[in-house]
Amino acid sequence: MPGSRCPRPALPILRWLPRYSRAWLPLDLLAGLAVGLTTVPQALAYAELAGLPLQGCAIVPSVPLQYGLYSSFMGCFVYCFLGTAKDVTLGPTAIMSLLVSSYVSHEPVHAVLLAFLSGCIQLAMGLLHLGFLLDFISFPVIKGFTSAASITISFNQIKNILGLQGIPRQFFLQVYEMLRRIGETRAGDAVLGLTCLAALAGLRAMRSHVPRAGPAEAMAVRISHLIVWISGTARNALVVLFAGLVAYSFQVLGSEPFRLTGSIPQGLPPFRPPRFSLAAPNGTVPFQSMVQDMGVGLAVVPLMGLLETIAIAKAFASQNGYRIDPNQELLAVGALVLLSLAYLTSLFYYIPKAALAAVIISAVVPMFDAGIFRTLWRVKRLDLVPLCVTFLLCFWEVQYGIVAGVLVSGILLLYSIARPPIKVSEGAVLLVQPGSSLQFPAVEHLRDCVCSRALAAASPPRSVVLDCCHVSNIDYTAVLGLAELLQELRRHGLSLAFCGLKVCGTLATPPRPGRVRQVGSAQL
Repeated sequence: MPGSRCPRPALPILRWLPRYSRAWLPLDLLAGLAVGLTTVPQALAYAELAGLPLQGCAIVPSVPLQYGLYSSFMGCFVYCFLGTAKDVTLGPTAIMSLLVSSYVSHEPVHAVLLAFLSGCIQLAMGLLHLGFLLDFISFPVIKGFTSAASITISFNQIKNILGLQGIPRQFFLQVYEMLRRIGETRAGDAVLGLTCLAALAGLRAMRSHVPRAGPAEAMAVRISHLIVWISGTARNALVVLFAGLVAYSFQVLGSEPFRLTGSIPQGLPPFRPPRFSLAAPNGTVPFQSMVQDMGVGLAVVPLMGLLETIAIAKAFASQNGYRIDPNQELLAVGALVLLSLAYLTSLFYYIPKAALAAVIISAVVPMFDAGIFRTLWRVKRLDLVPLCVTFLLCFWEVQYGIVAGVLVSGILLLYSIARPPIKVSEGAVLLVQPGSSLQFPAVEHLRDCVCSRALAAASPPRSVVLDCCHVSNIDYTAVLGLAELLQELRRHGLSLAFCGLKVCGTLATPPRPGRVRQVGSAQL
């Protein structure tokens, strides 16, 4: 019909694909190549960080690091159809790997089931429009968690830099055990790991400080700038490739100074639902027991996964001046990871674990934000409470730190509701002005404030004018509290008047002359 608006397609890909220009394809392929070269080594490293072992365990005979690669490409293809942020690569991250490691108990079956249930929970949240729950995770809680995670993950990888084995995962035990066994450091792993860290830091700094070449620059200058940019962007792949060549050279010479990644099978896993039970030596672990083992992880992992992705997407959308729109280069990322699984897995055998540890440490060190403590001290010192609670408890257990930080933030939020600022102006009539809306926890505080001034023994009783210019919302319990305040003032021969009412409801519509309104046992 003329003037009618066409409905928007349900799938975001149907909105952007018809407008896609072939001129964008070379740049998207280059972006996919650069991100893919970063994703492959990071995916291998994050699998180890998530607690998926190399040599397996008593229950699972062989659990190599291919799970990191598996999780790197599936999200890309699905997000390409359903996602709305063109700068987000969906896959394993250091933060999520650390969270998963707290719940999987070195069992890939637990990790796969946790990912499946987290996806179901996130899907249900989307259908029920529960995204507002993420707003209750405050910025100090996020900063406290990410800063603590940066330290925890870095220390978790130092054991691989030093070539130590059998180090516990709990942070304080980890620090104690590494200091106790520092004499067992493998010289080859330590030298290679520190060299990789220095190379990664140098490539990052080189990419950040070299200015862009303008179109008027000579061709040689522009090519050199492009080489620097590619080297800095793909630094993870270059460093891991260098470390693999070094390890292979020693292997050919009959020496093994490094702990290696080991064999990774080629190809893709069979497409099937996750296992809802687990075979154990003494029987079968049922689905209920597996869910109980995950515990609070079923709430923490989906929420933090959503929060991390949405925060990154919003940051890029704001920086690049667009409303969140889908991502073309994710296809190229997924294709590169698929090619790695199909043809390059035999080469992953020679990647030293110290090099992967250097990749992780290089990725998480920038997450530590020392300046946030100084900033909150200047802006609002009370926000340091959830920040410090989250930061400190995350060294004990990550989930405890997040939950405690959210609870402390919630308590501070409820306290501000229960104790709103109240401005009292003295005079022949007492003018009381609440600084925010009146909810039922704040009624007693308001009554005490009014009665302590209006009925003070040191001054004559005074009537009260309640200025509600800042009150945009009020609940029934608060109305009853005001009615009781009115009764108390009338017993002393005083009156209570309202001005600046903006509330829609009981107090919004003043009664007609000569008429009063019954509220509970009192009249307003």
